[in-house]
Amino acid sequence: MSLEEKNIVDNTSYNGGFLAKYKQIANNKGDDCIQFFEHTNGPSVFYCLYGDDALNAAHDVFKTTTILKYICGNAKTGIPSCIISKINAINYMKDSLLNKQKKIEIYSTAKNTPNNWTLSKKASPGNLQNFEEEIFGTTDFSISPVICAIRVESNNNETRIGVSYADATFRNMGITEFLDNDIYSNFESFCIQINAKECLMLDDPLNYELKKIRDVLSRCDIAITLIKKQKFNTKSIEQDLKFLTNDENITSSPEFDMKLALSACACLIDYLKLVEDDSNMGEYTIQSHELSQYMRLDASAVRALNLIETSEDHSRTMSLSGLLNNCKTTQGARLLKTFLKQPLKNVDEIEMRYNIVEELIENTELRQALQEEHLKRMPDFKRIGKKFQRQSASLQDVVRIYQTIQDLPLLKSSLEADDGKYKNIINEKFIKPIDNIIVDLAKYAELVESTIDLEATEDHEYLIKADFDEDLLRLRQEMNSLISEINEESERVAEDIGLELNKKLKLENNSLYGYHFRIPRANQKCLHKKSQYMELSTQKAGVLFTNSRLNIINEQYKYKLEEYTKNSSALSKEIINIAGTYCKALEMLDDIISQIDVFTSFAHISVNAPIPYIRPVISNDRSFKLINARHPCLEVQDDVNFISNDVDMNRESRMFQIITGPNMGGKSTYIRQIGVIALMAQIGCFVPCDEAKICIFDSILARIGAGDCQYKGVSTFMSEMLETASILKSATENSLIIIDELGRGTSTYDGFGLAWAISEYIAKEIKCYCLFATHFHELTLLQNQLSYVTNLHVDAYTTDTSITLLYKVVEGTCDQSFGIHVAELADFPKDVIKLSKRKAAELEDFSTGTTTTTTDDDAPQRKKKRPTNCCREEIEGGNRIIKNYLNDFSSIPNLKNMSKDELGLAIIKLNDKYTPEIKSNKFLQEIIEKL
Repeated sequence: MSLEEKNIVDNTSYNGGFLAKYKQIANNKGDDCIQFFEHTNGPSVFYCLYGDDALNAAHDVFKTTTILKYICGNAKTGIPSCIISKINAINYMKDSLLNKQKKIEIYSTAKNTPNNWTLSKKASPGNLQNFEEEIFGTTDFSISPVICAIRVESNNNETRIGVSYADATFRNMGITEFLDNDIYSNFESFCIQINAKECLMLDDPLNYELKKIRDVLSRCDIAITLIKKQKFNTKSIEQDLKFLTNDENITSSPEFDMKLALSACACLIDYLKLVEDDSNMGEYTIQSHELSQYMRLDASAVRALNLIETSEDHSRTMSLSGLLNNCKTTQGARLLKTFLKQPLKNVDEIEMRYNIVEELIENTELRQALQEEHLKRMPDFKRIGKKFQRQSASLQDVVRIYQTIQDLPLLKSSLEADDGKYKNIINEKFIKPIDNIIVDLAKYAELVESTIDLEATEDHEYLIKADFDEDLLRLRQEMNSLISEINEESERVAEDIGLELNKKLKLENNSLYGYHFRIPRANQKCLHKKSQYMELSTQKAGVLFTNSRLNIINEQYKYKLEEYTKNSSALSKEIINIAGTYCKALEMLDDIISQIDVFTSFAHISVNAPIPYIRPVISNDRSFKLINARHPCLEVQDDVNFISNDVDMNRESRMFQIITGPNMGGKSTYIRQIGVIALMAQIGCFVPCDEAKICIFDSILARIGAGDCQYKGVSTFMSEMLETASILKSATENSLIIIDELGRGTSTYDGFGLAWAISEYIAKEIKCYCLFATHFHELTLLQNQLSYVTNLHVDAYTTDTSITLLYKVVEGTCDQSFGIHVAELADFPKDVIKLSKRKAAELEDFSTGTTTTTTDDDAPQRKKKRPTNCCREEIEGGNRIIKNYLNDFSSIPNLKNMSKDELGLAIIKLNDKYTPEIKSNKFLQEIIEKL
């Protein structure tokens, strides 16, 4: 920060008027909002943050608190503040909006009114309209934020959801209604399918149903904005929708009968201020989202299957979207994420995608031409179209579209050259639509060729042709004369420094420096001791420099160029407006290009995998069989030699599969890869197997991982139960359920009881495919009761001194426990190992006995002889003491390097510490007596 900027901030910060204004603004600030105070210093812009916002920025952006300053006091009494540059602020805003579900407000002042701070811009995760230039201006983003509003109505034991959603970036809006259960699992799946980032809902803290919806949104990491009831009023909805769609018959559409959804739509229109922007008139399309046409996913399944990359991923290929994204266009990457969250259920549509991918796999020449030549040239048509609609486009955008139009015949020719098995599908799906678009855009090309100086675009200048006006013609001639002088100066400089022009010495032109010279950094010494040359910048590409003569000519040229642009501005604006009328054709082209890009990416990944993917076969008998299945993300990681496994599920004998085995043995990977492969198959991608016979699932529901949600006020166990309840209420016989380590968040007895009851309910009542990985070996006895339950385990090879995890899933139950074995290998004290074995033996009452079922709840009975006479509280207390003892032992400093005497002394101290607790616990005393 410059001294001038520091003075500006200091003068503002210590001004009493500012402090009063800041407190007024901060009092209305939500916990999820970050407030930026904008300052200007001539042409430069920077920002200040105060209070908690400053503290958070110090941590997130600067990674230090030393940058903090305190106004109106010291570190204890003052308000923390920090200054952040424009580029850092934009990156911080982007991360906060897109990754952390924060809202942003920017406050600024008018000139000569230093304390009149007013809100100039604001944005939220689902509404980036005011920040589109900041968020998308410097980079193509494969993110299309969607915001939704919800109304709920419950009567006669029926809950109806009305939702309206919008993508304000691309001006799409949806209206839909559907029935839901009491835990709103359909709404959860809906939010995932549309990729919602923010939800508007009624501000009613006493409404218990709305609290449950907030819990759903929190699980899905969707920002919540509470809205007053009057904003859901539909009195002007008809007028507003006619304005947005330019459809006078909008009231006759089936969506207009959805009263709840229309109420949500009214709220959404008001929140986004859509009717206040004249550029929105007639630009929106209304669609209805049919929830049942796609596979349903819950938030836990999205996380468990690693569908979408996160900031925590160590590499791009750790997520399925990162792995499959070999797309060459931004729109292709966007569509891929939509595919992943909207797997198909229609067999014909899935088979059509398979056909296209197979055609691109078989035709290597076409696949390479698409990726290496055609797709790389395609811009983001929807974003350029958005600029036309916002009237912020430039002649450069007009030319960019024109250049693409010139490439379309080449793309069409490459597709037409395909003579494969599915060429008719390629023709209907891509060639014919592209041909129609070429015809539709022919007039566009004529417009550009007749009005824009295409030769000047080679020098990155986008100008109207000079022959439209005598003044333009004169200015063009003067500019050409200056160009000649620049070329002459280039030849003179080349001779002076001894480098060949256009080889070592380059004449370049950009918006920052205008005309300048560039030489390789290796030749920089040729400028030494030549004071007539001034270095502008040293970059990876070389050294940029100029001299006084070129500077003078350059300034003259800039002046003429500005005059030329000013004189042609009216005509430029007219051309841009005409170009904007072709937005619909550009949107259709965008859809075609994105589909070609995604299918080509599927083909590329399938061919270039460590072992090529294969085309799945969709079964008619609802069997699911994979030969040598692999996890697509894990097999491509460095230093991983992935062990493949077979999968065999059928309704007669292998519908419910219980998988046991040691930690790190591959249970979780096995069940996850089955879910990933099922999803890949239903988005139309080939799969990582030698053979694959699949069935169509209507949903994939998961309960995987023991990650706490305590920062959201939900414990591990409560999170487990909420997710499991959602599964039990929303699963059907055509679902795939994946459960890993259910019941570990509570006591052993409670955990096992819940795991057994839930397993039995899924197997007996829901009767869908289920993969249940567990440490409760007693669950394997369920196979004795139900013929379609199968026991599997991950294998391991052990000797007296070693254990080798084989990562192979085989039939049967795991016949031994590895935990104590591993503890022995870790050189635990013999007394501890002995106690552990005794404890394990006492608790293994299921492993050696038989089971029957009770008459009341159909749960397994324990052996008649109880392993202990202690009550549950005494047993759990003893377990805690043992756990704490082991934790303290493993935490002894320098444990591995201790001598036997030192180790013995440490154990004596540990025993002294725990002796009072052990003596007071009846359960531990009972065990010690039996040793």
